[in-house]
Formats: sequence, structure tokens, C-alpha cells
Amino acid sequence: MQNFVVLFALFAVAVLLAWFGFRTWRAKSRIIKWGGGGLLALLFVVVFSVGVLTSLGMIKQHSRSAPVPDIKVAATPELIARGKDIADGLCGACHSHTGTLTGGYDLAVELQIPIGSFVAANLTPVGPLKHWSDGEIFRAIRNGVDAEGRWLTMMSYIRAGRLSDDDIKAVIAYIRSLPAAGEPTPDPPDHMNMLGLVMLGAGMLPAGKPIVTGHVSGPLKGPTRQFGEYILSYQDCRECHGENLTGGVPGQLAPLGPDLSFVKGWTLAGFVAAMRTGIDPNGHQISEQMPWRSVGKMDDDELAAIYQYLAQMPN
Repeated sequence: MQNFVVLFALFAVAVLLAWFGFRTWRAKSRIIKWGGGGLLALLFVVVFSVGVLTSLGMIKQHSRSAPVPDIKVAATPELIARGKDIADGLCGACHSHTGTLTGGYDLAVELQIPIGSFVAANLTPVGPLKHWSDGEIFRAIRNGVDAEGRWLTMMSYIRAGRLSDDDIKAVIAYIRSLPAAGEPTPDPPDHMNMLGLVMLGAGMLPAGKPIVTGHVSGPLKGPTRQFGEYILSYQDCRECHGENLTGGVPGQLAPLGPDLSFVKGWTLAGFVAAMRTGIDPNGHQISEQMPWRSVGKMDDDELAAIYQYLAQMPN
């Protein structure tokens, strides 16, 4: 609502500038006519352009959509255990700052550009998911659209949607098993400010990962390069470390991460220890911007799989 008010104010100011510019253009003084008229024309172009870009941003903000799959997850102890495993190593990085998946953390603090506020949802029964169907939760994870059909900005920017269908169902089973905890989630949890809307309208921000409606499968779990590649497909390492994991690039939304090829110089034991303690094999503290705490909750096979992939990266 606030953005609509600001948008209305922008176009109102643009109209006033156009009216004053017209009046100034009719002045007899050439200084007033050309100087004042030129300045007002420039201001009109700037304000009107900002209004147009904001409008385009708001249109894009409400244009994301995806179907709700017709599923009902039959929770089993094995499925819940797998879901917990994934949630600990993935979801917890954003949703567990105040308790296990209780949300409340504003992810905007992790961004390089102040484009708004994006609060991680409480995924326990205190949050909105208790009113969602399994299909609606599946859609939110896979495609970043909530039960109301609204764009979940940060969910659409991350790679959790690349989880296999079975693994998303496992996460749903685990979420359903959680006890109520924490505080309710703000409604809506996402609020893109004017800068964000202008950048979105100008095409300077991504509109989210592509919508996926087909079946997604994953490899068998094990300490293999193939399974490591799968883990890194849904983890967000590439958002910071670059698409090829060779280092982030200036201008990206996420923090700039280094080239991960240095892992080749570590042993498996050193890599596992680094992910679980936050201290690398050279004795250096790993940045808190790196979610090593959640990654370190992965089991030995998962960390070994990641190591195998990173250690075999091409030079």
C-alpha cells in the first residue's frame, strides 16, 4: 500500500512539474523561459521515469505464478529424518537464526544493495504454513510463490527449487513434525522498497529463477562427486562464489565469495573440520557471511560428496 501511495505522489509531482513547465515556457523573459523551463523539463523527465520504472517493477512483482501440485505427503520416520537432514544443512541458514526454523531473520542484511526487507518465515505451526496444503508448501520451495499466489522474492532467488521432488516432500514431512515455536511471520514477509522496484522495473534485478513444473530427480546419496554436484545444485554456494564457483563478481546481490578451487589443497578431514568449526586448515576464521554452521550440520557422506566435487573442479 505504501508503494502505491508513493507511486501516486510521483505521478502527481510529474503533472505539477509539467504544468509549471508549461507556464514557465509562456513567460516573456528568455532567462525564465529557457532556464526555468529547461530545469522543470529535466525534473519532469526524471520524476516521470522513476514513476514508470516503479510501475513496471510493481507489475513484475505481481506477475510470478506457478501451479500448485496435487500432492499429499505421507510422513514416515525415514522421510522426516531425510527432511531434517536437508533442513539443517539448507533451510536453517535463513530460517533458524532465532531457533529451529522459527524464522524472523531479515535477509536484507545479507544483500549488497538495500532493496527492501525480506523476513524469513517461521516454518513451525506458529507461522503461516499450518494453513497451507502440502502442494502449496511444495510450490513455495520449488518456485518461490506462496499460498496467496504472491512472489516470495528471496525464495525465488535461491536454488532450493532444484531439490528433487522426493527431497522437497521430505522437507515438508519434517516441517509438519515440528512443534510450535517462535513468533508469527509478518504478513507479507517481503517488502521491496522504491529502490528495489525501480531496479526491478529497469531490469537490474532478477525476476527469480525460472518456473519449474516438471519432475526433478536426484542421485543416490553417498560420498560421491555426483551427489556432491547435486548438493551444490540446491545449496546457494553459486550465489556468492559465482556460477562456476570460481569467485563472485562485483554487482551481485549476495556477498562476494572467493574462488573455491583452493579446497583442492585441503584434505577431506580438513574440509570437514572447517565446515564444522568455522576454522580453515590454515587456522583462519571463516567469515560469518558463509553459512558454515548450517553446512557443517550435514553428515559425513554429504560433506565428503561436496569435497569430492570441489576437489575435482577443473583448473
